[in-house]
Parts: sequence; C-alpha cells; structure tokens
Amino acid sequence: MTDTPDFEKDPERNRLSARLGRTMKVGTNLSGAGLTFAANAMFGGEKGDERIAKALAAALGKSKGPLMKVAQMVSTVPDFLPEEYADQLSQLQAQAPAMGWPFVRRRMRAELGADWQSKFAEFGKEAAHAASLGQVHRATLHDGREVACKLQYPDMTSAVESDVGQLKMLLGMFKRLDGSVDPSEVIEEITDRLREELDYAREAKHMQLYKHLLKDADYVTVPDLVPELSTDRLLTMSWVTGDRLNDYESAPQEVRNTIARHLFWTWWNPFTGAAVIHGDPHLGNYQVTRDGQGLNLLDFGCIRIFPPSFVAGVVDLYRGLLADDFDAVYAAFEKWGFKGLNTELVEVLSIWARFIYGPLLDDRVRSVADGIKPGEYGRKEAFAVRKLLKEKGPVTVPAEFVFMDRAAIGLGAAYLRLGAELNYHQLFEESLEGFSEVALGEAQKRALQAVELVEA
Repeated sequence: MTDTPDFEKDPERNRLSARLGRTMKVGTNLSGAGLTFAANAMFGGEKGDERIAKALAAALGKSKGPLMKVAQMVSTVPDFLPEEYADQLSQLQAQAPAMGWPFVRRRMRAELGADWQSKFAEFGKEAAHAASLGQVHRATLHDGREVACKLQYPDMTSAVESDVGQLKMLLGMFKRLDGSVDPSEVIEEITDRLREELDYAREAKHMQLYKHLLKDADYVTVPDLVPELSTDRLLTMSWVTGDRLNDYESAPQEVRNTIARHLFWTWWNPFTGAAVIHGDPHLGNYQVTRDGQGLNLLDFGCIRIFPPSFVAGVVDLYRGLLADDFDAVYAAFEKWGFKGLNTELVEVLSIWARFIYGPLLDDRVRSVADGIKPGEYGRKEAFAVRKLLKEKGPVTVPAEFVFMDRAAIGLGAAYLRLGAELNYHQLFEESLEGFSEVALGEAQKRALQAVELVEA
C-alpha cells in the first residue's frame, strides 16, 4: 500500500493564502451555526438539537467542497451522531458549481501540456457531472473510444486541509454535546481517506485493483484506465453507461433480486477475498446494465484496504453472534480495535451489531428491513445504543469501522429501494468458503502486487 503524501512534500497543500481564504470562508459560514449552538445550549429545550442541526446543515451547504462531503460520510453511520444531526447532514448534496470552459482549458493544459486538445478527437466543453472535488467531461479519442475525463478542481488540497480543521472542531462540538462516542480515530480515518481521494494516481491503482479482483465476475464492469491521459489530478477512463438503480424499483421481483445479488458479490467478494472494500456505495456509484443482469462500478477514490486481522474480526463477530457466544463476541470487538470495552459496553455494542448482521444471521429468504419502514431502518437500534453509551460509555470507535459500517448501511439502503428478497445468510456463508486470516493475507498481498500497490 502507498502512504498518504507527506504534508511537507506536497507544494499545493502549502499554499497558505488558499488555505487561509478557505478557512475564513468556511468559518464565516459556520459562525452562524456556532452561535445557534451556544444559544440553544442554554435556551434550546427539547428542540435545541434540531435547531442546531439545521443551522449546521445550512452552513455546510454554503461551504460546498470537501467539508460537505465529510458531513455526508459522517451522517451515514447512524450510531455516530444524534438523529437530528444525521437527518440534516444526510440531505446535503455533494454538488459544486462546474468550472467554466476557460478554467477547464487552463486545468487541462496544466495536466497534459499545451497541446492537450490534440490528444482528443472531441472534448465536451460542458461538464457531464460536477461533484465536490472535481468534474467529469465526456470526450472521444482518435481511435473512436469514448472516455470520461475526471478533472480535479484547483486548490482542492488547500480546501481539504482547511476543512479538516473545521471538521475536528465540529466533531469536538458533538463530543462535548453528547459524549457517548469518542470520534478521534474516526476523524483521522475520514481525513486520511479524503486526502487519498485527491490523489488520482492512487485512484487509478485502485481502479486497476478492482478490475483484477472482479476479473472473473461477468456481471460487473469496471472502467478501463487510459494511463497516458491520466495524472495525479486528471483521471481518464472508458465511458460507461447504464440505468439508475431507482429505475428498477418496479421491475419484476426476480430482476430486483438479481441486481441485489450482484451488488452483494461486487462489494463483499473483494472484502472477504482480499480485505478490500469500496467505501462509498451510494446510488450514484453504480449503474444497472443489460436489463438488470449487469452492473457498472464507478468512482474508486474511496477504497479501504484493511489489515486481514480486521476482516477476521468481522467474521469472528458474525460467528459469535450466530452461536450466541458472548465471549467470542467480546473477543471479536477487541480484534476490531474497539477501546475502553467492558462487559456492559459489549452488550450495548451488540445491539447495533445484531442489527447490522441481522439479515446474515437469519437463514431464510427475507428483505433487509424485514417489515421495518425505510425511514425507520436502524433508528430504534441507534437510539438505544446512543442512550446506553451515554450512561456507560464512552467507547472509542476504531478507524476501520466507519467505512465498514458505511458500506453495510449503503448496501442496505440499495436493497431497501429494490425491495430485494434473498437469503443473505447463505450468500455470506458462501463468501466465507475456505476463509482464514492467513489465506486472506496471502491473497491480499498477491492482489496488491499485481497492481503494484506494494512491492513484490
């Protein structure tokens, strides 16, 4: 695995004026939320948290960019924030205004040189998609291939560094307000992954890694990299098209089940086979193809490569819950890296674990929610966990947990939309055939060597 670029070696990150300007802009937006927090801490009453959350969401919506993306990440872990905060932050849309054509020309020139336009037969002047860190342009190469050019916005490194400071301030505020969870390791995890998302050379490696891991899966397509037209801040890949998952919500049950089954294997095969997970499984990162028989997997900026011991802990927890073996469950949480544990805290954490693992423990065909309304999915369990942790905590959540939990919740949301009915227990058991921590470590090493993420 490659390391996050060193702060002192990245010249863009040291652009003091850009960082100061970003901090002032974000700080101004957040000042109103801070005042609301202070006022409601004294006079808020029962609706205090809700008013703070709305003010905070409004402030983050104005700031755009990385901080808003982080807020969305945090909001997908239901037991991490109070319900009012998660509701408001989850509504933020990670959309930034697209760069205009003069800006795009300058950025493309900086990445590919003065003759950059000669490398394309056609290049779309309007962005096909604009998000928080960059935008995508559709282009055609001279050999007829259609490609997607993912171009990073300027000064994003400076924006990330200033926003990271704001993030730590915000989550420190949540910790003082609530106190049930120590978010320190989670903050560092999100920060590291966000910095990695700025490294398009790393994302290119991750795309190749997934192409390698899913090479035998004929139901999923990973775009082809165009390395000669890719840099640290420009990623060029084959253009893929497909339907939105929402378009299949009324499809026949068999079709919806097929899509859900393919989603399961697309995410969990790399996890149990190489300790790798796609940490951003929201609806925009996959497309449905071939009338529901295939998938396109998109956006490889948020890939998490775990230590094999962490995956072994996930499997141990599943088996401990399945056998109703408290000692095994306790040991599995320790293996995951949870800190400050005792018997009472493990009992509390098991409430959330049984919710997340619920479909995997139930050996029958069922929906993920099993009769629970989508808007209430996980809320009762999250509320119970927060309330009990406030009494018996805090507990330090391990860094790796955030993207594991996020992937599970993201996939669960997709299954809810599809109304899929599968035997998730059998699927998971099948994914564990031949599993061992030693074998996983060896498989991971081979996979990372294949795409040169580690030396042979």
